[in-house]
Amino acid sequence: MNIHFRTAHFNDLPKIVEIYNSTIASRMVTADTTPVSVDSKVDWFNEHNETSRPLWVVEIDHAMIGWVSFQDFYGRPAYDGTAEISIYLDNENRSKGIGARCLEHIIQTAPSLGIHTILGFIFSHNLASIQMVKKFNFEEWGHLKDIALLDDQYYSLLIMGRKV
Repeated sequence: MNIHFRTAHFNDLPKIVEIYNSTIASRMVTADTTPVSVDSKVDWFNEHNETSRPLWVVEIDHAMIGWVSFQDFYGRPAYDGTAEISIYLDNENRSKGIGARCLEHIIQTAPSLGIHTILGFIFSHNLASIQMVKKFNFEEWGHLKDIALLDDQYYSLLIMGRKV
């Protein structure tokens, strides 16, 4: 399987949003409770740049199957070397090892982006994602107990981190 990462273009945004929205109902990876619109993600898209906070499209055979992003952590200059990561895959490509390939790419590329610390914010009941990041030497750096309310149920959030 030949996985290709490329910088996202604005015309990719509808598919990026579609993939993101496909995860909402599971209550496993996002605290959004209803689908988001393409228009609502324009500013988020524009916050990314190739040199320090990229947004990459994940492709197999020239078809977009997911996306990966780096985002600022906390917005203060002393944290410029720290980034939050996101990995989103379409329904057909989850649980096939592609997320791990994305994480490998993130870890390998982070130093060239000036990033020395990577953070993942993962719901504590998302055991598959937690197991995946632990295989890449992420550790639990924080546990925010019962901070998300989804469908009248509270969920905890783990902050998983590692140095690169």
